[in-house]
Amino acid sequence: MSQINDEVLAANKDYAAEFGNRGKLPMPPGRRFAILTCMDARLDPAKFAGLSEGDAHVIRNAGGRASDDAIRSLVISHKLLGTHEWFVIHHTDCGMETFSNEIMADLLSSSLETATVDETGWHDTGKGPGSTEGRYINWMTIADNKKSVIEDVQRIKHHPLVPDDIPVHGYLYDCKTGKLHEVTGV
Repeated sequence: MSQINDEVLAANKDYAAEFGNRGKLPMPPGRRFAILTCMDARLDPAKFAGLSEGDAHVIRNAGGRASDDAIRSLVISHKLLGTHEWFVIHHTDCGMETFSNEIMADLLSSSLETATVDETGWHDTGKGPGSTEGRYINWMTIADNKKSVIEDVQRIKHHPLVPDDIPVHGYLYDCKTGKLHEVTGV
């Protein structure tokens, strides 16, 4: 076992000891909305959106992008669990702004080890083998935060499995202030 694993299990033991009535929460989210946001560890959707357990669905991926899998989750959230409003929340200083599809594919072709970044860009420090499979994935990188929010909101709104009457809001979370800023033009 690793130290991190031990820490997670110890924290879970404490959490489970205080779990109380949470085991009786219903499956559908109580506040009937979902958030699609980034996996960045600096974002805490429960805190910035005032959530308690059982309130909302939170879907997270790299960049908070409206990938096929994220849309799949939103459709399930609505169709089977009754959410009626969705939020797409990207953020400032996102790691997805620091590379392109080509850079990611090149890094993966060298090795599968963790890369490093400095003022000159990304560098592969691993020793092969790598894989060319990274060339076949759209990594959904971000060149412009506001534009990416608009693109994702529009992709969701125009998806054939998304009803026209679901409001889809677009926001940009400011990592320096904790504030949500509405993105206009969605």
